[in-house]
Amino acid sequence: VQLQACGGGLVQAGDSLRLSCAASGRTAGFRVMAWFRQAPGKEREFVSALWWSSGTTYYADSVKGRFTISRDNAKSTVYLQMNSLKPEDTAVYYCAGGTRTILSAVRTDRSYDYWGQGTQVTVSP
Repeated sequence: VQLQACGGGLVQAGDSLRLSCAASGRTAGFRVMAWFRQAPGKEREFVSALWWSSGTTYYADSVKGRFTISRDNAKSTVYLQMNSLKPEDTAVYYCAGGTRTILSAVRTDRSYDYWGQGTQVTVSP
């Protein structure tokens, strides 16, 4: 399985971006797909997740109300629509897929076993 993330870029505060993560290969085993991010000098942090079977979504408090995770089942793709971007959203964004993730661990990066290469999002003031 490979995850290919794209859609990052340089935007101004208040702008929007949509990230995409396309999964190829044996994707049927994914229980959940998620987005994490890592800013310079900081640890990787959870952003959002989507539990595949139910469509239930999860968000970090810092992005709730601004970001929306969604999916296209036919394309095995998950999206992250990011609105009202802030400079503190600047980071490398990674998509992840979990085949053995449990619900209580959707916010934990160690529970994901497949990762995309990351896409840079830079938000200027």
